[in-house]
This record gives sequence, structure tokens and C-alpha cells, in this order.
Amino acid sequence: MTADKVSKEIANFAVRCSADAVVLEVVSEATADIPVGAPFVNLLDHASHGKARAFFSVLKQQKSAFGWELNVARRDGAVESMHFAGAVSENCDDEGGETFLIVAAQSRGAVSRVYQDFARLNNRQTDNLRAAQTDLSIRMREQEERDSRFYDELSRLNNELTTAQRELAKKNVELARLNEQKNQFLGIAAHDLRNPLDVIQTYSEFLLEDASAVLSEEQIDFIHKIYSSSAYMLYLVNDFLDYSRIEAGRLDLDKSSSDLSKLCEKVVERSRVIADKKQTEIVFDAAENLPAILIDESKIEQVLSNLIGNAIKFSPAGSCIEIGLIKRGTEFVLSVKDDGPGIAQTEAETLFAPFVRGKTKATGGEKSTGLGLAIVKKIVEGHGGAIAVETAPGRGSTFYVSLPLKKLEN
Repeated sequence: MTADKVSKEIANFAVRCSADAVVLEVVSEATADIPVGAPFVNLLDHASHGKARAFFSVLKQQKSAFGWELNVARRDGAVESMHFAGAVSENCDDEGGETFLIVAAQSRGAVSRVYQDFARLNNRQTDNLRAAQTDLSIRMREQEERDSRFYDELSRLNNELTTAQRELAKKNVELARLNEQKNQFLGIAAHDLRNPLDVIQTYSEFLLEDASAVLSEEQIDFIHKIYSSSAYMLYLVNDFLDYSRIEAGRLDLDKSSSDLSKLCEKVVERSRVIADKKQTEIVFDAAENLPAILIDESKIEQVLSNLIGNAIKFSPAGSCIEIGLIKRGTEFVLSVKDDGPGIAQTEAETLFAPFVRGKTKATGGEKSTGLGLAIVKKIVEGHGGAIAVETAPGRGSTFYVSLPLKKLEN
């Protein structure tokens, strides 16, 4: 049996090519235009040219190639996926160089039958083709082994992941339970401590106002310390109580139509008393004709008091705190800018987390609970807004609070 007969019986086309991949002879032609003297890649769709060059490279190196799938450009302009096989030919080119017989078929099985027929030929292609079949079998076994090992490893990792997910789910349930207990404890402790602390502060204030005439200077100093300590403890307890309520999902907002500009003015005027003691100026600038906004006034007042209080706390004597209020698009934007020492980027990233205290020291030695900004963030987000900070060491800090208008009016 000759290569001619093999290709005519079961191949769509067969060609003999030179070592530099040029078509020397069309052995059998069916579905493709195959001009003699044209590069082999011209028989194929443009997208398959790179793969065709790789096929021919393997063919030249191993003297045979099998199992390649390439897209052929047919006579009618359509593209057809075909299976290719090739082997070194016993015929030489005009200069005595090596040539290659390449066969294309519509199925992998047809190409296999080409191999079987080639194996019956008594020429030097036989050894090459048999070697190719042996090499293909080895590579297929190796691939099966690799696939099996990969599947086993994937199954093991999947089982470990499933186990880890179950453990994580259990830990999350336990963490949620402990977090709820923590919030309950904070709430109970804060509530039980607030009343006696309020009494201590009230009576110490009464003594300072009405009994200072009959008390010694040392006794008055003691009462001042009692008053300031009880005030700080009450401030701490109130923050604990607020945070425990928020964490428990009890951020109850009593919204009403409000003039945010007037609310800011009220908080600024109240804050000037503290700022004057530190020789710090507060400047408030609001845009004109701002519309009303639907907010919980007491909660937003808490936000303003905290941000302005922090600005005073970290501002040096003789500095200026700038507070602005504008309408930008469909939201209000409130800004609080100070000339303090600023905050490092690593600290700024955790600034709104609970119980976080930065390394920046208050200029007047004021204390902090580490909860103020965490509470502020929860309140702002509860209103559908957002809070952010721009800061750098030595350049002060500016806090921005945005409160949406459209969302709150709907």
C-alpha cells in the first residue's frame, strides 16, 4: 500500500512538504485549495499559524507528529477544525533534502487509521511512526498520572477547606455570642455607674459654687479634682453606653427636618468656651441658602461636638480651627480642619476603630476613651453618610462628614 492510496481512502487531504515547510506536492486534495510552492501555514486559518509552526517544529525534531488539531480554511471560505499527523517521507526534494508527508482528517480516529496503514508500509517511516505512537502512549500515561495526582491533591485541599469553613462558622457563632455578652456587660456596667457618677459630679459642683467661702484652698483643690475626675468618668461611661447600644443594633434615630447650619453654629458657640481657654480660635463658614435636612439632631450634635472637641484637644495655642458646611450635589459636606500635629498614615487607617488611641498627645493633657470616633462613624453611617480624614504628620487633620439629601428625603 502506498501513501497515495492511504490518503485517498481516509484523509481529507495529504501533502508533501520541504524541510522549510513549503508544499512540494499535493498527494490528495479534497476540501482545501492547496497551491504547490506555497507555505504550509497558508492552508490554515490565520489564527492557527502559530500552532502550525509549532507542529512543524515537532515534526522536524522528532521526525513524526500526531494528534494536532488545526483550523483549515476551506474552498468555500469556511473554517473547519481538522486533525493532523505527519512523518518524514522517503522522497527527497530537488536538492536531496528531507521532506515530510502531512495528512489531515476530520476526526482523530481517521488520523489513527492513517498511522495504522502507514505502519504496514515497508519503508523508513515505519520506525518513526511507531516511535511516535510509543512516545504518545508514554506521554498520555504520564499525563493521566499527573491528572490523578492533581485530582487527589485537589480533593485533599477541598476537604481541608471544608473542614476549615466548618470550624470558622463555629468560631463565628461563638464570637457573636461573646460579643453580645460583652455589649450587655458594657451596657449594664455603664448604666449602673452613670447615676452615682452624676451624683458625685453634681455635689462637687455644688460645693465649688456654694461652699468655697468656708473651705480652705487645699480643700477646694480636692473638690476640683473630684469634679474633673467624675466628669471624665461620666464621659467615659456615656461613651461605653452609646457604643454598647450601637453594637447591639439599637441606634434609634429620631429624624426631623433640621437646619444643619444653625445646629453647627450652636455647637461652635458652645465649643468656643473650651477653645478660648486654650487660646484657640474657631472659625465657622457655611454656604448661603442651604436647604433643610432630615436628621436626628441630637445624634448629629454628638458628631459635631466630638469632631470639634478633638480639634480643640490636639490644637496648639494660637492656632485656628476651620469649620465649613457646603452643599455638594445631593449631599451636605461638613469639614473640621485643625492645625494640630497630624496623624501618621498607619494610625489613620485604624482611626475609626473602637478602643484605638493614637500616639498623638493632646496639647492640654486631655484624656480619651478611644470610642469617640467609632461612635461618630456609626452615627454618620446610620444616617446613610460617610466620614473620612485627610492628614499627615506636621500638617494637621481635616475630617469630612457627608450626609446625603436625596436619600434622606425619600
